[in-house]
This record gives sequence, structure tokens and C-alpha cells, in this order.
Amino acid sequence: MAEYFLISFLASIVGAICGIGGGVIIKPVMDLFRLETVSTINFLSCCTVLSMSLYSVGRTMLAGEKKVELRTGTPLALGAAVGGVIGKELFQLVKSAFANQNTAGAVQAGCLAAVTVGTLVYTVMRSRICTRRIENPAGCIGIGLALGVMSSFLGIGGGPINLVVLYYFFSMDTKTAAANSLYIILFSQAASFISTLMTHSVPAFRIGSLVCMVAGGIGGGIVGRAFNKKLDNHAVDRLFIGLMAVIIGISLYNVHIGLTA
Repeated sequence: MAEYFLISFLASIVGAICGIGGGVIIKPVMDLFRLETVSTINFLSCCTVLSMSLYSVGRTMLAGEKKVELRTGTPLALGAAVGGVIGKELFQLVKSAFANQNTAGAVQAGCLAAVTVGTLVYTVMRSRICTRRIENPAGCIGIGLALGVMSSFLGIGGGPINLVVLYYFFSMDTKTAAANSLYIILFSQAASFISTLMTHSVPAFRIGSLVCMVAGGIGGGIVGRAFNKKLDNHAVDRLFIGLMAVIIGISLYNVHIGLTA
């Protein structure tokens, strides 16, 4: 069980620093080592990201920090909650279309690689791109819905997609985007988790694995939040870019393995 804790702990540290939740690391790494079935990895990743984001957002609110922009963040989060349920059902449809779960995992990995490449390109070119400032609640809900669908379908919680959207559509700086991203992730993962329970679609898993990963998620959230306070925007950006490059490599390898398994 040590590897489960280590993966979730390290992923959640980086996730809390960058505002990507950790699922974007947990999912491809667990796929890489074939630690569980695709459905079980999605569920464990969801629970881990939910616990980490709950801690991080809760601490931010209790500390009175003003990083979360509730006026736009709440409509985004509500849209993401609905999208999280839709994305989960979309994945179930894709999974049912293939006799081999590894093929469904390859589809997820391919989509994740494509999204991450786009995120990396945007981040590198960010200084040259004019951003927008959307404040209309309906527009925020629609954007949140799209974020929730993509993050839940990919089983990553939100990750880099959230940051790019917050950069471009809401002109947020790196650390403000990270805080708001975790707020959105909390809602989308909570909705996905509740939907899983209500539809009785919880996959088979070991209690010990879940406990280790949730503990790692909360522990990583504690450490990552402390690091986030000490790092400036430039350092967070560099960490994020390096992480995206690694995830692209792992995801492409997972596509190959999934199609040949």
C-alpha cells in the first residue's frame, strides 16, 4: 500500500501548489503501473482529489484569504458540478463500447495527452495572448459545465484545463487561478462522487488502498499549501510547465500500452 500513499501524497503536493488537484498526475501514473482497473483508478483518484481540495479550500476560507473570487468562482463551480455528473456518464458509455477496459483507458490517455499539449502550448505563449474578463453568471456556468465534463471524463479532477480557462477567460494570475481551480475541483469531484454512490456504480476496491490515498491527498494538500505560500508566480509556472511535459510523455505511453494490452 505504500506506493498508493506515495503517489497520492506527491501528486497532491504539486496539485495544491499549481491548483491542478493532483488527479492529472494520479490517473496516468496509476495507469502506467497498472495498479488497478481503469474504473477503480478513476474512483480512487476522485476520492483523493476530493479530500485534498476539501482541505485546501476549507483552510483558505477559514484563514480569510481572498484568493477565491466567489462572484465568478461559484457559478463556475456549480456548472462544473453538473458537468462532473455528465462526464462520468459519458465515460461509462465509452467504457461500455469496448470489451477491454484497457482500450477505454487508452482513449482517456489519448484525450489527456491532447488536452495537456494544448495547455502546455498556451502556458508557454501566455504572455503574448490577450485575455478576457467574463462576469456574466450564465457564461460562467456554461464554462464550468464544459470544465466539469472534461475533467470527470478524463478522471483527473480538473487539472490543467481549469488553469488555462481561468487564465484566458478571467484574466487571473497564477496563484489566484490555482485557488479558484481547487474551488471548482471541489464541486465537480463532490458531484461525481455523490453520483457514483447514488447510481450504485462504485467499482471494486480495497479499503486499505482508499485510506492510503485519501491520507496521502490530505497530507499532500497540507504540504502543498505551505509551499504555495512561499513560491512566487514564476516558480509555480515553471513547475507547472515541467509537470505538463512529464504527463504528456506518460499519457502517450499509456495509449500505446492500452491499445496493445
